[in-house]
Amino acid sequence: MQKRIKLLISPKDIEEAKVIVQDKDVNYIDCKNPSEGSLGANFPWIIKKMKSLISPNSSQLLSATIGDFPNLPGSASLAALGASVSGADIIKVGLKGPNTEKEGIDLMTKVVKAVKDYNMDIKIVVAGYADRIRMDSSPDFLSIPTIAEKSGSDIAMLDTFIKDGKNLFDFLNVEQLKQFRDKSKESNLEVALAGNLLKDSIPKIKEISPDLIGVRSVVCEGYDRNHGMIKGYLIEELKLELYS
Repeated sequence: MQKRIKLLISPKDIEEAKVIVQDKDVNYIDCKNPSEGSLGANFPWIIKKMKSLISPNSSQLLSATIGDFPNLPGSASLAALGASVSGADIIKVGLKGPNTEKEGIDLMTKVVKAVKDYNMDIKIVVAGYADRIRMDSSPDFLSIPTIAEKSGSDIAMLDTFIKDGKNLFDFLNVEQLKQFRDKSKESNLEVALAGNLLKDSIPKIKEISPDLIGVRSVVCEGYDRNHGMIKGYLIEELKLELYS
């Protein structure tokens, strides 16, 4: 029996978060700000408010993105701690600036220390970009599990940096993503995939079988991540594809 893939959905504001919280099949509410990039950071008071929407008895967790980060370990550490203090259970960091494994490990080690010194239970996500060929710098996708393992992070993730309608599978094929999954699992990391995953991506997702997927566009009106609002019926349609 295939394991159940967990679902992370990224609201940009409180109204969208209210829609997601009502659906107990959604495992992670992911606070982000699409206007500031792929993993754009939202404000501390928004993170805090979204956290307050989740019942203390709920199994749902709040994740928060802190940005598509340049190679600035100090700034990343402060941002990660700020998200932690604001109530995030999971912190996601996009490695935009570090160009090598060594730089990525250094930045993420500092982030992990800042967060885990505050609360050991908070999980850290190292996010790389499948479309790094369109960027000035960023580690190779198979470096992400190594960076995550050696920094003490918990989850290795792949997303897309440029949001122009192309998706994860326009840059990496199923076999490459299985490599990413296997390398992550060898290091006892959870595996997360994102990057404009639409319903026609679901068969490939099921074949790869990551621990979780992150979505926004597919549950927004018009599949528009910037201007469309998240709708409950679109979450239901996605779940039907993912869990059938």
